[in-house]
Amino acid sequence: MRHEPIGKELFIANRKRLSTVLKPGSVAVFNSNDIMPSNADGVLGYIQNSDLYYLSGIHQEESIVVLCPGFPDKKYREVLFLREPNELMEKWEGHKLTKKEATAISGIETVLWVSGFDKLFHHMMTMGGVDKVYLNTNEHYRSEVVVQSRDARFIEWCQRTYPLHEYKRIAPVMAELRKVKQPREIELMQKACDITECGFRRVLNYLRPGVMEYELEAEFVHEFKRLGSKGFAYPPIIASGISNYILHYVENSKQCRAGELVLLDVAAEYANYNADMTRTIPVSGRFSKRQKEVYNAVLRIQQKAIKMLNPGVVYFDFQKEIEKLMEAELLKLKLIDKTDIKNQSKENPAYRKYFYHGTSHMLGLDVHDVGNMHNKIAVGSVWTVEPGIYIKEEKFGIRLENNIVIGKSKNFDLMSNIPIEAEEIEEIMNRKKKK
Repeated sequence: MRHEPIGKELFIANRKRLSTVLKPGSVAVFNSNDIMPSNADGVLGYIQNSDLYYLSGIHQEESIVVLCPGFPDKKYREVLFLREPNELMEKWEGHKLTKKEATAISGIETVLWVSGFDKLFHHMMTMGGVDKVYLNTNEHYRSEVVVQSRDARFIEWCQRTYPLHEYKRIAPVMAELRKVKQPREIELMQKACDITECGFRRVLNYLRPGVMEYELEAEFVHEFKRLGSKGFAYPPIIASGISNYILHYVENSKQCRAGELVLLDVAAEYANYNADMTRTIPVSGRFSKRQKEVYNAVLRIQQKAIKMLNPGVVYFDFQKEIEKLMEAELLKLKLIDKTDIKNQSKENPAYRKYFYHGTSHMLGLDVHDVGNMHNKIAVGSVWTVEPGIYIKEEKFGIRLENNIVIGKSKNFDLMSNIPIEAEEIEEIMNRKKKK
């Protein structure tokens, strides 16, 4: 384990919150994600199911968490099933969790080998007072599920084996629980942001004309892994020059040239919790007059947006207000004029030529974290704030992104220590030249 111990208290509390909202006579089942194949006998890096991790802290394949709050025998109201270790497996794959280790991480006292799942689950379903079964699926509004998951296979098996039980969706319940972060979760996200800061400062000192985008990627990953992160929270976007205005540019293969900007949408994970940062910096260490003009317009929008993202606000109403701010800044920049506004349509507003994405999304165990975007913003939830202006005809774009904890009266910026003012960035980048 690379990260500091999280403490079982977080996971115990998370399970308790879930158990209190399950209907009487219920069982809820959470499967780990599959190890995904690549080619030949290769596999991709393992990513745990976020809901299972939220409830247990277990980062191991072939794991199952079962919650059955009303089961007659209290011993089996919380059960963690694990892959049974053996000597041969340890030689090839390394150490797997023992029952004692799993209990220390999760706080779940009853840990069984996964080979015993069918027998105990059958007892729960037939003699344990269970008539409602909560099963999990990926219901994120932006998900595109094209590979059958372990959860999907389990749903098919469960409904075929026990067709007369009442089946319910656990995803909306988990989304509601996960949207408000507990203090320990905020600490872990702060750590991810602090590691991201170290990587960014390293890059500020490294960037110069002639550097390749992938060299900057290497500087980030070196610092992230040195500080206990597994690496990037998401595929890094290191976009110089004309790639600035491609939202999901991940090739990172071009040379950074004098006079250009580099848009860095790069962040670290820590203990499976994610940061999400964007900064735009000058390759030569100084912004041009026009670049700084646009940069400060984006920064003004972001600063206002952070104050506007208040408890009780609905995200889509917030987005409309940001679009008004954007329209005003684009007028000042002479990118649009009053004629453009007069002739715009609801489907194609004038600002959209230069700003064509949402300003915010929730953040947590998933970079685009779960939660109903139509519900009111909750105290304790964490959101990105990331406005941008992309000017294809001028061959540059600028986006700035911070991670914000929603407070009752004032928001807290997890990235307040990461340089963002144009002058501070220039000062850091030129300090190295004076040495």
